[in-house]
Amino acid sequence: MSEDENNTGSESDVLLQGASSADSEDSAESFESLSLDSDLLRNIPVTISVEVGRTSLPIKALMQLTQGSVVELDRLAGEALDLLVNNTLVAQGEIVLVNERYGIRLTQIVPKSARLKLSQEAT
Repeated sequence: MSEDENNTGSESDVLLQGASSADSEDSAESFESLSLDSDLLRNIPVTISVEVGRTSLPIKALMQLTQGSVVELDRLAGEALDLLVNNTLVAQGEIVLVNERYGIRLTQIVPKSARLKLSQEAT
């Protein structure tokens, strides 16, 4: 076992603290603090995806696509790819080849404050 697996003290707990505001004081959802075991968080599955680019097509154009069709994306060749975790942008990078498989080399991590702002705008 590693040292992390043997560590069962308060260091392995994550303390989440909710900020109280005038709007949330009356809400039943407000909380002062909640302690979670970090092993619980480590076992939660997430979906990781890499986005090369996006486009928008009318259904008519989509139905006309066949093998060999080219769909133009909104990014230029060589532009950074987006790494999304549960549809939230967390990093950008470039494509690499590792043992005949594609991978992504992270070149920029999106700051936590920007991730929170992006996820709030999406909802």
